[in-house]
Amino acid sequence: MMLNMTVTGEDSTQPPVLLAHGLFGSGKNLGGLARRLAETRRVISVDMRNHGDSFHDPDHSYAALAGDLAEVIGAEGGRADVVGHSMGGKSAMMLALTQPALVRKLVVLDIAPYAYAHSQTGLIDAMEAVDLDGLKLRSVADRLLAEHVAEPGVRAFLLQSLDLKSDPPRWKFNLQALREQMPALVGWPRNATPRGFDGPALFLAGAESDYCSPAAVEAVRNYFPQAQIRFFEGAGHWLHADRPAETAEAVAAFLG
Repeated sequence: MMLNMTVTGEDSTQPPVLLAHGLFGSGKNLGGLARRLAETRRVISVDMRNHGDSFHDPDHSYAALAGDLAEVIGAEGGRADVVGHSMGGKSAMMLALTQPALVRKLVVLDIAPYAYAHSQTGLIDAMEAVDLDGLKLRSVADRLLAEHVAEPGVRAFLLQSLDLKSDPPRWKFNLQALREQMPALVGWPRNATPRGFDGPALFLAGAESDYCSPAAVEAVRNYFPQAQIRFFEGAGHWLHADRPAETAEAVAAFLG
């Protein structure tokens, strides 16, 4: 099945840009970046499987996620520049390593081809703990979610994917699949082939993020030895929100 997508910008002589969001997000999360790139390029923002308005499937492996991106690129001319954040970044890396002919240039935002030790199942627990029955107001949902998630920014991020128009209200996530495959999501496929992509690659990271430790940077250089790596001061994991203008300009300049 094809991912749900939003297309902006105009056709140009260059291939389209495909944007892949992170865990618990949707295509809208990279909207600022999409608007900047759409000034000169055709931009395709997708909802990854088990997120947003895309289909639900029990398989949420990076092989499956990369396959979804490959299907979109195949339908859009067969070659694209690919930009991915977090989970979307790992999906983009997996695509570049396994089907390099589809990717002209690769941009990865604050993630590495690396197995992390943390888990995000606590956020799944929090969302499942919210009683959605009869819920009408997002402010009420925020108050209920605050009993489990202290950070207002994280709650606001999650609540973007709460569909209050549905009857009954629902989260736009396949929480069961994401819970079951969380170890693979925070991990990295053992069968991924280092140096399988020889095209241009740019890795942007937040200096205050813990996703790009020295070990993670070493993994980037192992898999993508030609990669450019840049850190933005004052930015965390969501560097496109913390430093939107700088991130957008860096990506636009790299993609040309």
